[in-house]
Amino acid sequence: MTAAGLGATRARVSLDLGLLAAVVSAAAFASSGPFAKALLVTGWSPTTIVTLRIGIAALALLVPTFIALRGRWSVVRDHKGMILAYGLMSVAGCQVAYFNAVARMPVGVALLLEYLGILLVVLWVWLRTRIRPPSTTVIGGLLAMGGLALVLDVAGAGASAIDPVGFLWGLGAAVGLAAFFVVASHPSPHLPPVALACLGMGVGTVALVVLQLVGFLPAGWATDQVTIAGARVPWYAAILELALIAAAAAYLLGTMGARALGSTVASFVGLTEVLFAVILAWLLLGELPGPNQLAGGALILAGVVAVRVGELRPARISRGPRQ
Repeated sequence: MTAAGLGATRARVSLDLGLLAAVVSAAAFASSGPFAKALLVTGWSPTTIVTLRIGIAALALLVPTFIALRGRWSVVRDHKGMILAYGLMSVAGCQVAYFNAVARMPVGVALLLEYLGILLVVLWVWLRTRIRPPSTTVIGGLLAMGGLALVLDVAGAGASAIDPVGFLWGLGAAVGLAAFFVVASHPSPHLPPVALACLGMGVGTVALVVLQLVGFLPAGWATDQVTIAGARVPWYAAILELALIAAAAAYLLGTMGARALGSTVASFVGLTEVLFAVILAWLLLGELPGPNQLAGGALILAGVVAVRVGELRPARISRGPRQ
């Protein structure tokens, strides 16, 4: 095999692994819904859940981070801006904004607002590169957003009673989500994905602790057992799932996927989180998906495929590296 052929093979393998990482990340993020809901109904504050979630996740990734950065801690100083943006906007800001939106409007509407972030990613790449998105990306975006609206049943969720403050929180979550894909996809070969995820969540944890201590954000917790899939489990079991699977694994794999796929494709693949959320709600909560949700899921997948095809066009690739 020639050097060019070997390079092309390695590139395809990297893209395939990146796609797998992004999909598994979406599934891990989706698992947070039932566990967070189980804690909320017992009296937990959303902010406290998020703080413990990302704080424990950062601790779980601490040893791998030390190993990855051993002997070259100057990399952290060189990328401090990226780490701060990741921690404050992509982790803490996005989650707090989304939970505050959910507190003021139907979950479906809040989630739809948050996922407007994928369109912000497309707009950001367009403005930064001055390259108009291919038609397949535009079509894919329209299909995906239409499918998202069907899956979430926005019209039936009380969308007419939109709280203005909740709407602004939802837009804030969209900005945070867009920041995650843009920052995570930034080509930084010297800063390992595990270090970005760990240090970013550490920054987010410190910020949330400070905001709760000064009373800007509410704090609250309970020690009652929680109900998951009809079974009673200790509260810390739900926290550990949120921290180790829905945060540590999700953010790490999401960062790896974004670096391999680029921000545009990774953000659209992230929409599969909604499909996984529907499946998990079916398995854990007994909430069966309806015809609209199935049709919406098909549209989301069609949109993701359209965007992926657009990004793989030779003309697109020849213009330069992915953004």
